[in-house]
Amino acid sequence: MSDYDPDFEQMRLTMLARQYPDIVAHKVRVIFFAEDNEDRISWSRWFLEDEKVGARCSETGFKIELMNLLDIFIQYRGQCNQLPKNAGVVEFTGDVVTIEWHTKISADTMLAAD
Repeated sequence: MSDYDPDFEQMRLTMLARQYPDIVAHKVRVIFFAEDNEDRISWSRWFLEDEKVGARCSETGFKIELMNLLDIFIQYRGQCNQLPKNAGVVEFTGDVVTIEWHTKISADTMLAAD
C-alpha cells in the first residue's frame, strides 16, 4: 500500500481543466457515486450551465476523461484506505476546479436538493 498524496486529485483535475478550457469556462457540476463493493463509478449526475456545454462534454471526450479520472480517484482512495471514497462532487467554474468527497448519505441529500 502506498502513502496517500492529498494533492494527487487536485493536480489531475487541474490538468484536465487545462486540456478543455472552452468547457470549464462554464459551470460544470458532477455528483458521482460508487457502490460499496465497486471501485468505479456506478452513476453520475451532471449539472451544466446550458445544453451546448453538455453536447461539447460528449463531443470532445471531456465526459469520458472525467469519468475515467474519477474511477482512478476512487481506486486510489481505496488502495490508500482514504475515506470517504464512494461519493463526491466535482465542480469546474472558470479557473476554479474543486472536488469534495462525501458519504453516500450526503450525496443522496445533495441530489434531493438539486
